[in-house]
Amino acid sequence: MPEFDENEGTGVDEPPSKSARKRHMLSLQSMGESLVELNDKQLARIPIDDDQLLATIRECRQIRSNSARKRHLQLIGKLMRNVDSAPIEQALQSLYSSKQRNTAALHELEQLREAILAAGVDGVELAMARYPAADRQHLRQLVLQHQREMQRKQPPAASRKLFRYLKDLQDAYGDPD
Repeated sequence: MPEFDENEGTGVDEPPSKSARKRHMLSLQSMGESLVELNDKQLARIPIDDDQLLATIRECRQIRSNSARKRHLQLIGKLMRNVDSAPIEQALQSLYSSKQRNTAALHELEQLREAILAAGVDGVELAMARYPAADRQHLRQLVLQHQREMQRKQPPAASRKLFRYLKDLQDAYGDPD
């Protein structure tokens, strides 16, 4: 049995429903809110050709009143109807995905640091396996310093130094994965 098609026989494509238009406008407004949350450097990477839209986004950052901010976000949504939102959406997605990759890399480094410190001096080999060009003696000193700090109940300065050193190694040699 053939499927029923509402547009069959009319020959005319009907415009989107009021609900569909409203969902589209709300998505544009939500995208505008995401643009407001970006800093100037990130906003410069987004392909926005409309100068009025850019100025409105920058103005919205200064507004502290919730009701005025909500009206301004609605204005941004209205202005976004006049621009092609696909490149903006793609740029936001790439920005968020790179942010997620950076966050994941930092979490991996935190886990490596915790594994090194939990294993003690033998944990130095974990770092050496991941970063063969690392300074074994420096890593060993940081681990021993961390152990002394824990015994004396001091703040974990060596743990932070170890994380910075691992971060420098990751930046210098890239992620081995």
